[in-house]
Amino acid sequence: MPIPPSSRIAAARLLSRNTSFIGAASRTVRPHAVNLARQPFTRHFSSSGTPPSGESMNLRKTYLALISGTVLGASWYYRDTLLAQSPAPTSTSASPEGGKQILAVDHADIYTGTLPPSVSVTKEASTEDQRVVEMLSPEEATKKLRRNEESYLINRGRGVFRYDVVQVPSNDPIEDDHSEKIIEIPGSVSGTTSSSDDWMFWGVFDGHSGWTTSAKLRQTLIAFVARELHHTYKAALTSETPSAPESSKIDEAIKRAFVKLDNEIVHESVDKLFKNPSKPVAAEMLAPALSGSCALLAFFDSRSKQLKVAVTGDSRAVLGRRGANGRWTATQLSEDQTGNNPNEVTRMRAEHPGEEHVIRNGRVLGGLEPTRAFGDATYKWSLDVQKRIKESFFGRTPSIHMKTPPYVTAEPVVTTAEIMPEKGDFVVMATDGLWEMLTNEEVVGLVGRWIEEQKEGNSNKGWFGGSWFKGKKSDLPVEKGQEDPSKLPPIRTRQWGIDHNQDGRFVCEDKNAATHVVRNALGGKDSNMLCALLTLPSPYSRRYRDDLTVEVIFFGDSATTDGTVKINGEATAGHGKPEPAAAGTTPEMKAKL
Repeated sequence: MPIPPSSRIAAARLLSRNTSFIGAASRTVRPHAVNLARQPFTRHFSSSGTPPSGESMNLRKTYLALISGTVLGASWYYRDTLLAQSPAPTSTSASPEGGKQILAVDHADIYTGTLPPSVSVTKEASTEDQRVVEMLSPEEATKKLRRNEESYLINRGRGVFRYDVVQVPSNDPIEDDHSEKIIEIPGSVSGTTSSSDDWMFWGVFDGHSGWTTSAKLRQTLIAFVARELHHTYKAALTSETPSAPESSKIDEAIKRAFVKLDNEIVHESVDKLFKNPSKPVAAEMLAPALSGSCALLAFFDSRSKQLKVAVTGDSRAVLGRRGANGRWTATQLSEDQTGNNPNEVTRMRAEHPGEEHVIRNGRVLGGLEPTRAFGDATYKWSLDVQKRIKESFFGRTPSIHMKTPPYVTAEPVVTTAEIMPEKGDFVVMATDGLWEMLTNEEVVGLVGRWIEEQKEGNSNKGWFGGSWFKGKKSDLPVEKGQEDPSKLPPIRTRQWGIDHNQDGRFVCEDKNAATHVVRNALGGKDSNMLCALLTLPSPYSRRYRDDLTVEVIFFGDSATTDGTVKINGEATAGHGKPEPAAAGTTPEMKAKL
């Protein structure tokens, strides 16, 4: 039942007399929650997309009104505010006085602080917009961070010796997905005299409006691309002048595969449904079409040592390469395709001349941020199809700005990089959740620093052996000044008020390189921030961080070249030591055409 206006006014007066952080006076508290007392809280970051302004921007310390006692047995809370309470104060996050570590979130800000042991933090179960959860300790945060980490040692002597991957969800369930595969190609197909070569694929898929499209890509995209590549290689080798296909032909094959799969998801599903109409079937068949997903796919040919990167949407791949001075350079291999990319805006306006709202507020028709994506059928179906689907099954009214669909395409932009294993090349692939928190230079520098930490006691060093960087250990070993100076810092760090020039922000505590990057993206040395961000449940967490999927691929050859693909146990969740997969290879990684 809504609180009467008179009670809300009285509560606001109570709160305004006993708080000092901006905007708190407008929050609603229960009318019987009195005896307010100040307790110190640290303000961490804001949920708005811009840094706090005025007085609040300069204040790192503020106070949040808490109840040190209760009337009628009631505890305190804010309306539509999430609170988190730590377990028993046995971890490093607990206060030395034995108080309870607290996480408090309102619409604009996030705070941590300590409550006296006598104060209880609870919730009212019948109120849907109020929740209380346990504040994670640093140990629990680390466990959650590593829950989905995987690492594989590629002992095949064909240019890649390891890759690491991790996922940290924000949505429930996570809308990201990923897929990896090694396909062994006979020399007669790849155009070499060797008995066989490897085609290696890594895919990162950033879903939105649901998880079904990204799951579909995990299951099928690599197979679609491999088939098109097979046809292209076969055609080139059976021509009048047999040779491996030109680089441009490979690009075209990858683009065809992306478009064919999206056509199956968006259009062929509708054709099948109209031939056999059924509402239950429609819900299942159209789910991958109605949600959407960006896709980032890397293809490495062990024969040519070329890496192809295909991007549909705003996931990103960055190449790290070591220079003579031991520092790394960061080279972006893909371009984010959103309504804020001038190249994409120009393309969209050229394809839809005279349509003022084709890009509106940096989004397609004012709604969708990526300008290229799989699924998102409501931006691709004709108006007639959308009308038929709505009348026969379900759906929503198209945007009033929709005139000439399709507006969104799954066709990727493909780039090529020559891989140089002797320079320690690695590639980081990640959904946009990572790039909202770290710059390209920071990500490459973090992996470079991680590599330095792995030199000692690593039995499968590969290119981890040898010391290169001679600077301070606290520094990131990366060349500075590569980023566009006109480009704003990542949006989340502006939201959180992070200073990118701050020394000592980062730590190195993980054996998995991808986990290491994510830990530092979520707070690094600031364990309170890390715990706070990982404590937040869905949907609150989505205000502060996105789903995260990160892959790090290391190029070169390992000391062992027995042809196997092995789980790296020390960097894989649920494994205590390195162990081979069944029959020496993992069925998820290796396949034959």
